[in-house]
Amino acid sequence: MSSSIRPCLRFSSLPKLSPRIPQHMRSRRAFADYPKPPDPSKEARKGVVAPKTRIAVGIVFIGAMIYSMVSEEPTKADMATMAEKDSQLKRESGVTENSPMRLRMEEFIKQQQKEIVQELEKVDGKKFRVDTWTREHGGGGISSVLQDGNVFEKAGVNISVVYGTLPRPAIEKMRVNHKAIDPTVNSLEFFAAGLSMVLHPVNPMAPTVHLNYRYFETANPDGTSNAWWFGGGTDLTPSYLFDEDAIHFHKTIKEACDKHDKSYYPRFKKWCDNYFVNKHRSESRGVGGIFFDDLDEQEKDQDNTFAFAQSCLKAFLPSYIPIIMKRKDMPFTEKEKEWQQIRRGRYVEFNLVHDRGTAFGLNTPSARVESILMSLPLTAQWRYMFEPEEGSREQRLVDVLREPREWI
Repeated sequence: MSSSIRPCLRFSSLPKLSPRIPQHMRSRRAFADYPKPPDPSKEARKGVVAPKTRIAVGIVFIGAMIYSMVSEEPTKADMATMAEKDSQLKRESGVTENSPMRLRMEEFIKQQQKEIVQELEKVDGKKFRVDTWTREHGGGGISSVLQDGNVFEKAGVNISVVYGTLPRPAIEKMRVNHKAIDPTVNSLEFFAAGLSMVLHPVNPMAPTVHLNYRYFETANPDGTSNAWWFGGGTDLTPSYLFDEDAIHFHKTIKEACDKHDKSYYPRFKKWCDNYFVNKHRSESRGVGGIFFDDLDEQEKDQDNTFAFAQSCLKAFLPSYIPIIMKRKDMPFTEKEKEWQQIRRGRYVEFNLVHDRGTAFGLNTPSARVESILMSLPLTAQWRYMFEPEEGSREQRLVDVLREPREWI
């Protein structure tokens, strides 16, 4: 979470950096919600490609984020930063279809956050707490969180907008997947924005859901766009499996994908199955959805890829609201509530052990920890050597999680 958005990665090979920040220098930090998973544009139907290369890129990307916060990066007094230029553009012209993609993405996720929060408040009957925060050197975010609701034990819908600087090592590694990046420069300004959401219902019959969609861009020294890409996805995590819920969720997502490219759903569904896995337990976190990253000009042009990300995000409400409305008032027993707590423990395990976005956030200096941990449930349990009864509904869920299936 992503990030404060979950926008993802490891830190073992980062260079040691000195946190000296003279007053006359600017410090910047950056944010990403998700790791650099395999490139879907190359041999996508054959599965995840070059995982080691992707992880290496991810490691350097995190280094870039931390570097941007603690390194000395001189800025010429007569040269406006990307953040300053964007701020001026918004003041003078607002945001239109001809605005830079950075501003269009920022406006879109803010609109979607408002719509989603309004609909979830109608479902729950209680209001979200809204915290708005800003970054001194550009960007900020809005964290909308509901706790102890009537329907949602905990729900978070967050957005983040971040400006920063990439060092040369990060530039060189990112060129593996983005040839548009100039390898001769020593640093590049970048922009990252995204919306991240996790909902944990009270009723164990209602599934947890996660969503994240994000945009990343680097800029040339003159402020023009250098390289860009989109990433994101959504997945469903039930405690009790209702096949019709999984089918509806996947069907709605597939319809959104098919509007743009019929290869998207099968490719990104497999990518999701491969990423959201508790490897130490040999089981998936949930019943999947879609997941993708690094969608750039090699896939489709910028406007078409933005339109795809918009369709996916807009598909959330029709994919989930019918499910939560059907399950939120179902009767349940204390034993079923305990099983939900155990499954939530598995959710926590993935987020804290395997999710590289959470690792990135918690290891970033001055990170907004409350937003990073927004994804965790309010309550969870770990029972020693717990095994569900053979032939039970609980065992059926575990069986499905150990062998991901095609739902449509």
